[in-house]
Amino acid sequence: MTDKVESFWQEFLRATGRSPETQPIGIFSFDITEESANALLELVLSGKKRATSSSLPAYELDGEPIPKEGDLSIVTDWAGNPRCVIMTKEVTIIPYKDMTFDICSREGEDECLESWQRNHERFFTHDAKESGYAFSPDMPVVFEDFEMIYKTE
Repeated sequence: MTDKVESFWQEFLRATGRSPETQPIGIFSFDITEESANALLELVLSGKKRATSSSLPAYELDGEPIPKEGDLSIVTDWAGNPRCVIMTKEVTIIPYKDMTFDICSREGEDECLESWQRNHERFFTHDAKESGYAFSPDMPVVFEDFEMIYKTE
């Protein structure tokens, strides 16, 4: 954790009355490009983006635990500046091919299922090459609903 992120986290803990031992499960920015990461962050900060999706194989290959209700994460901009804390509300694992717009619309990124599929297939294909798994329509997606519970001004 950088000094800037650590300071932000300590400020969050004090402001919310949480135990000093509380730790985030993740510190991250969304997506794979600066423009997209910062745009998605703005959707979170505005309250429009209330969910995210990741591939289950990526979690398995990285040895990372799947998010669970109550988990806290720090979302940063592309440059690594902490901007908000999100809390996981619900996690659903669903095959990519079975995604519906009722579900994926909570990500706040797309106006229809087809654009979500197009954008996420691009992301998952890139992620698969980077992480060492194969993207397929049967791939399980970890769909995480979250709530932004703290942000910087």
